[in-house]
Amino acid sequence: MPDFQFPVISKLPNLQPSIFTTIGKLASEGNALNLAQGFPNFEPDAKLLSLTAKAMQGNYNQYAPMSGVFSLRKRISEKINSLYQSQYNPETEVIITAGATQAIYTAITAIVNKNDEVIVFKPAYDCYEPAIRASGGVPVFVKLHGKSYRRDWEEVRQKITDKTKMVIINTPHNPSGVIFSKADMLQLQQLLKGTNIVVISDEVYEHIVFDNALHESVAKYKDLASRSFICASFGKTFHTTGWKMGYCVGPEVLMKEFRKIHEFNVFCVNHPAQKALAIYLEDERHYLELSAFYQEKRDFFLTQIQGSRFSFTPTEGTYFQLLDFSKITLEKDTDFAVRLIDEYNIACIPVSVFHENEEDKKQLRFCFAKTDDTLKKAAEVLHKL
Repeated sequence: MPDFQFPVISKLPNLQPSIFTTIGKLASEGNALNLAQGFPNFEPDAKLLSLTAKAMQGNYNQYAPMSGVFSLRKRISEKINSLYQSQYNPETEVIITAGATQAIYTAITAIVNKNDEVIVFKPAYDCYEPAIRASGGVPVFVKLHGKSYRRDWEEVRQKITDKTKMVIINTPHNPSGVIFSKADMLQLQQLLKGTNIVVISDEVYEHIVFDNALHESVAKYKDLASRSFICASFGKTFHTTGWKMGYCVGPEVLMKEFRKIHEFNVFCVNHPAQKALAIYLEDERHYLELSAFYQEKRDFFLTQIQGSRFSFTPTEGTYFQLLDFSKITLEKDTDFAVRLIDEYNIACIPVSVFHENEEDKKQLRFCFAKTDDTLKKAAEVLHKL
C-alpha cells in the first residue's frame, strides 16, 4: 500500500503502552509465574458455565436488548436494595456493560466536556485519565498519602473549583487495597452537597472486603447516590474476566446520558452470559461468600511470605497485596519488577505507574487470586530475595 501522508492530531499524544501490556508481554515471553494482572488462574463455578452453555443452546445468541436483559437488570436492582437499601429502577437506571472499564469510559464520555475538571485520587487505576483527556477534560489529582494511602478531604475541598465537573472514587481501591470508610463517604457527601458535581464510584471489588469490614457503596448515601454512577464487574466477582461483563447504575437523569453513548459504543453485550447471570444471581451466596473465599487466599499468601525481606500491611479489600521491598533493593520499582521476571521468573506490577509523576514508594502489587499451589510457588521465589 503506498504511503499517504496526512496530519493526525492525537487525542492522547503522550499515552504510553499500559504497564499491564508491558509486564504481560514479558511474563508471557519468559513463561513467568504471573501475579501481575488481576485475573484468577482457576475456573469459574461450573454451575455458571453450565447456565451459560444452556443459554447458548436455548437460542439466546442474537442481540440482547440495548440496556441489557431485563431479568438481569431487575436482579441487580434487587441486590443493591438488599445490600444498601437503595432503589434503582431496572427499566431506566440499570445498564449492562462490556465490563466495568467500558462503563467508566461511557460515564466519563457522557458527562465530561472540554476543559471540565475531574478530580482523581492518585494512585489510580490507569483507565480514568485517558478517558478524561479523550473527552477534552482535565484530570486534577488528589494524593493518597503515605504507604497507608490516607485520604485528606481538606485537600479535596481545595481542589474543587467552578470548573469541577466530576469526582472519581474507587473503593475497595486498586492498587492499594484500602477501603473508604463511612466517615470518608460522609465527608465526600458533605463536600459535594449543593454542587452540580457528578461522581463515578468504581466499585468493582465491592464483594471482596476483609476482616469483617463493610463495603461503603455510594448507594448507601442518599445525596451521593443522587449524583453518582456506580460501575461494577461480574468478571471480578465471578472469576470471568475474559467475558467482559459489568454494569452501571445511577439516577435516571444521568443514565439517560449514559445510554446515548452506550448505544453507539457497544449497543449491547453478551446475550447468553446475561441470561446465565440473571439466574446465577438468584443465589446470594455466590457473592456474599466471596470475601471469606479471598480472605483465606490473602491470609495463605501472607503466611507463606512471612519471614521474607518484604514488609506489608494486610490489604483491606480487592485481591491485590502490596509488598514493600525497601529492605531488599533501592532500585526503581519498574526496574525491579522487570528484574524479577528476568532473574526470578515471577511477574508483578510496580506501583509507581499508578502514582502522579510516577512516585516510587518501593512497593509492588501482587494478585493473590490464584490457586494455593501458585501462591506457594510465588512465596518460595520471594523468600530467595
